[in-house]
Amino acid sequence: MRIFHYRIERSSTEVDSRKKKSGIAFCRFVMNLLFGILSLSSCYYSHPNLSSEEIPQKIKDSLQYLYERHYTWNTNLEVMADSSVLECLPIKEKYITLYKGDRVVVAEFAVHSADSVDSVWVKLAHTQDEQGWIREAELKKAFVPTDSISQAIHLFSNTHASYFVIIFALFVGVYLFRAFRRKQLQLVYFNDIASIYPLFLCLLMAFSATIYESIQVFVPGTWEHFYYNPTLSPFKVPFILSIFLLSIWLFLIVVLAVLDDLFRQLTPAAAIFYLLGLMSCCIFCYFFFILMTHIYIGYFFLALFVWVFAKKVHRNIGYKYRCGHCGEKIKEKGVCAHCGAINE
Repeated sequence: MRIFHYRIERSSTEVDSRKKKSGIAFCRFVMNLLFGILSLSSCYYSHPNLSSEEIPQKIKDSLQYLYERHYTWNTNLEVMADSSVLECLPIKEKYITLYKGDRVVVAEFAVHSADSVDSVWVKLAHTQDEQGWIREAELKKAFVPTDSISQAIHLFSNTHASYFVIIFALFVGVYLFRAFRRKQLQLVYFNDIASIYPLFLCLLMAFSATIYESIQVFVPGTWEHFYYNPTLSPFKVPFILSIFLLSIWLFLIVVLAVLDDLFRQLTPAAAIFYLLGLMSCCIFCYFFFILMTHIYIGYFFLALFVWVFAKKVHRNIGYKYRCGHCGEKIKEKGVCAHCGAINE
């Protein structure tokens, strides 16, 4: 009996070690896949062929500026800073002050090689009579494109920290209130509902944040070009941007699936508390993977996250049926563990 007991323990240890090795191998596979996508995919916008003599010189210059500066003549911009000052060159000490909300159009480019601050100057026209010059670096700080997508990117990039603090504080407050009332609080993964969609939503947020920061680190020019020339279509953009946009669209689809599962399984009050926790988890994943990818270890954590998600999916495969009375998932026919109904 002792020998048999020893052999069982040894066999169990071998199984555990094999599971750990398979998990490490899976993480390595996902990391290699991500690096392969980033290295082999097209990360830049393709430049048009401007060698044809049939193309007018002005159009050639406009396209050249577009792919060098990411914006060109007649690009519409809006002041997002409190104010911005344009210089009325060549007249010295004459300025035009623009205020938040004022719109301008790019009228001309000039290069001042003697300028030690910024050699590129841009002429902006507010009206026919109000036109002036500004350094490109100052322009990019104070102005944003008038396109709604570009303004949404600017808004999210500059205010998401405050949103995170508000939502996180709200969740903590609700959690303390629920703990005070001695009610059980369901949370993603730890005390989750019978659905893989909430964890999948967090995974998609982590994946999108990783791709976004990868673009910022390795090909910032591609993101800048997308910022000035945005689109919601994942087609006709570099492959890395296509992956990012597809992940955003998939994220929105999974949000609908989460809401459907959530309000079927929980009461409205419990569903709202769960949504607050899910939002906090998603925002935490966003910031965590942004920071980790910036120091090049986010890919390892993403691979680990994929492995955790795959394990949960594997566990949920055992639930083959749904209760005909309450709709909860059950592993086999018979008495439902949730409502007590008999399923045959």
